[in-house]
Amino acid sequence: MEIRFFLSMGTVENVSSFSHGPKAFPDMATCTRNVWKVLAGCQRQLLSASGPSYTGVSHTAQRTLPVRTFAAVRALKKDKKEVAEKEVKKEKRVIDDTNRHKPYGKTSWAPVDDVYIMRYYPRTIYNAADAVDLLKNFQVLDFTPHSQPVYIDLKLDMKLEKKKKVDSFVSTVHLPYPFRTEMNKVLVFTEDANQVKVAQENGAVFAGGEELIQPILDDEISADFYVAVPDVLPKLVPLKNKLRKKFPKSKRGSVGTNIPKMLELFQTGHEYMVESDCYVRTQIAMLDMPKDHILANLQTILIDVCSHRPANMGPFIERAIIASHTSEALWFRSEDVLLKPAETKEE
Repeated sequence: MEIRFFLSMGTVENVSSFSHGPKAFPDMATCTRNVWKVLAGCQRQLLSASGPSYTGVSHTAQRTLPVRTFAAVRALKKDKKEVAEKEVKKEKRVIDDTNRHKPYGKTSWAPVDDVYIMRYYPRTIYNAADAVDLLKNFQVLDFTPHSQPVYIDLKLDMKLEKKKKVDSFVSTVHLPYPFRTEMNKVLVFTEDANQVKVAQENGAVFAGGEELIQPILDDEISADFYVAVPDVLPKLVPLKNKLRKKFPKSKRGSVGTNIPKMLELFQTGHEYMVESDCYVRTQIAMLDMPKDHILANLQTILIDVCSHRPANMGPFIERAIIASHTSEALWFRSEDVLLKPAETKEE
C-alpha cells in the first residue's frame, strides 16, 4: 500500500506502509512534518489563486477608487424670514420703570434707613456739587491726606448715523484753575530763525528743524508736547513711530503758525484722551482746592468732551463718575453741569 503526498513544489513522494525494516519505514515525527509542509503549500497556492497579493506593491501603483453611484443630499437653505424672526427673539427685553411703584427686581426707590444693602435699591446718582461735598467729607472721616487728586471717569456714546462712530480723540484744554505747579516742556519744530527766536523767548525747551530729529530718536532730548509749523511737517516723518500720539497734528492744535499761542496752550494746558474706544479717565483737580474751582474745572472738561460730537445726536456722556484717590466712586449727573453755560448765555 502506498500513500502519495503532494509537496508544495509539485513533486510526489511515495511512502510505503508495508515495507519492513527500520530504514524503510519512516518514524512518526518525519511523517507529521511532511504533512504540515504539504498543507502549508496548499494554503499558499489557494491564496495566490484567489486574488492578487499586495505585498511588495509599489506606492506609485494606480489604485482603483470606489465609484459613488448615489447623489449627495443637498443642504437645505434656511429662509431669511426664519433667521430674522430668531434674531428678533434674541433682543434684550427693556423694562420701563417710570410708572411702577418700585423698580423691577428692587425693594423700593429709596432706602428708609441710613444703613442698607445696596443691591436691593437703585444706584444713587448725585448732583455734581453734592458729590464734591461727599468727597471732602470722606477725606475727613477716613483721615486720608487732604491734598490728593480728584478723577473723573466718563463713558461716551460714540455711535453716529449709518453705523459710523466717533473717532477716538486726544484734546488739550485750558483749565480755569490749574492744579499742576510745574509747566509742561514744549519742543517747537521750525526752520525759520525768527520763529526759533520767538519760541525760545516764549519758553520753548528746544526749537529747531531737522537737526533735532536724530537726538530725539537717540533719546538725548525729550519733551511733554511737540508743536510744529506746517512747512516742516514733511521732514518729520521719521519721528512718527517714535512720538506716536505726541506727533504734531492739526486736530490737536499742535500744528500752526502762531507759536506763542501754541506754547501757551501746551505749557499750561491739560491733556486727556479717549481710552478703550469710549472711556475718558483723567484728573481734574486736587481735593484741597475750593469746591467752586473743582466744579469749574469739571465743567470745562465736560464741555470740551461734548464738543467732539454733533449736538443733534443727543447726549454724548452715558455715565459719569467722580472719585478722589482714596474715596469710593460716586455717580453724578453730567447734564446738570452742561446746562450751566446755556443758562448764563440766556441771562
